[in-house]
Amino acid sequence: MKGAKLTVRNHRRNEPEIVADTADQRPDSSHASPLSALARLYVYALHGCLCEVAFTAVLDWFSTQDRRLAGHSSLWALPMYAIAIFLLEGLRGRLLGQALPVRLAVYTSFIYLWEFSWGAGLRLLGACPWDYSGYRFNLRGLVTLEYALPWAVAAFIAEQHVIRNTLRIRLFH
Repeated sequence: MKGAKLTVRNHRRNEPEIVADTADQRPDSSHASPLSALARLYVYALHGCLCEVAFTAVLDWFSTQDRRLAGHSSLWALPMYAIAIFLLEGLRGRLLGQALPVRLAVYTSFIYLWEFSWGAGLRLLGACPWDYSGYRFNLRGLVTLEYALPWAVAAFIAEQHVIRNTLRIRLFH
């Protein structure tokens, strides 16, 4: 199926079905609609949490060589990542004409502001699940400059793959 795309269409009883979409079998696109904001928030929440669990598993492996790769996250991460990537979606639309380093600098700055704000709010509730106080370049234990490169890579992946492909998903009615 060279050149085929995966699309989502309504199969039966309002249950979406992912189907291969080849050039000679395209469904009528006039009956397609993009994912709702709520559905995109769901996708972004799951993506963010999965990446956090994978990142913490790999980071822990480097320090302990624990082959279980038991990453971790918090339920607070679901709304935090969902809304952050949703807002990055809007930033992406405004920045696409800019050079990649400019976009990554803006995205990474946004991520630091977002993480600091959420961390400060959660700390007030006694619920902040992270503490970067042990890192050399931290700000009140809520953010650390040592994570600038991983955050820039995460922003690049979000822009180039997660947001772009999520916006391309169509539900056929």
